[in-house]
Amino acid sequence: MADSSLSPRPSHFLLGSSTLDESYRPLPSLYLAFLVIWALSAFSWIVNTWRNRFVQTNKLQWMLASVPLVKALQLALSCSFWYSCINLQICSLWMSFGVYVTGILFQTSSFVSFMLISHGYCIIYERLLVRERRITAALGCILYLTLVGYKTAVPYFTVFLVLAYSLSFYMIFHHISHSLLVLREQLIFIEGEDTHTMHNALYAKYIMFKKFQGAMQLVAMAEVLIYMNVDEALDTYWFRLLVREWAQVCIFLYIGWTFRTQEVSPHFSVMPALKSKKEMILPPVYSIEMNAADFNDLASQQLHVGVPTSFPYSNYGNSFNPLVVIVQNPHCRSTSQDQPPVVLLDK
Repeated sequence: MADSSLSPRPSHFLLGSSTLDESYRPLPSLYLAFLVIWALSAFSWIVNTWRNRFVQTNKLQWMLASVPLVKALQLALSCSFWYSCINLQICSLWMSFGVYVTGILFQTSSFVSFMLISHGYCIIYERLLVRERRITAALGCILYLTLVGYKTAVPYFTVFLVLAYSLSFYMIFHHISHSLLVLREQLIFIEGEDTHTMHNALYAKYIMFKKFQGAMQLVAMAEVLIYMNVDEALDTYWFRLLVREWAQVCIFLYIGWTFRTQEVSPHFSVMPALKSKKEMILPPVYSIEMNAADFNDLASQQLHVGVPTSFPYSNYGNSFNPLVVIVQNPHCRSTSQDQPPVVLLDK
């Protein structure tokens, strides 16, 4: 989202003017308050992701952790800059430069995260195609460069920034629609099967993308309103800053809560490795029950929770796909010692 930590031009800040001093005086307190909020959010996100690292695939969650961390760093620099500038009358050029750089990194990392979510990374697909990774990286670089040019008032970069934002939002909404279509087709397909847990997992993913679609619509509206508001009246700057920062906090808390690491449906992590141009069919899940003695006598040492084994399985022609073995601890369901463990083989 657009950032305005140092929106007033340097020529507007005059230490000898008591009017300007009063208009800027609330800024250190505002930045400190939002610094606490974002720092607590980042800490909670990292702790929750670490605690649930064995429950759900969390590559996406670790990447999303960079967003609140960068934002907290930017707010810390902004608070230090304005406090020293107002109270100590020392305006550090390097600190203001750090605020600009971290602000641009925050916006870039936010949109890269949005694009990864819209692709279905770690939600629908285990990993992205090479072409998708290259497009995402290219859009991130374009957005970063256009933001640098816009912040430094390079001519015509306002037009380039509008084009970059338009392209980014188009790609995000396009992939969200495609992901919703894929999930809808999978839900229709799975309704004929007697697997309620798989249906619950797919429906949970569908609801997550619907919430994300609504959140991105709010982000698009916020971006338009922020860039349309070109009023540089200093007496209302702190209030406009308060509204913008609260909007960012609310939107990102909503997205973070939606895609947090949590113990969801048992088959939530069952997903194909890559996208396919062929008709997508959900991988079947088979259960094999055996007693403890047979399980301990298994020859293969690669039967661990969620780890792909080297067992080949012919699916199409001579192609070989590894099996994913999930071992369910019998003590999780019953305290009885006679309860056999269950091995789920996901092809």
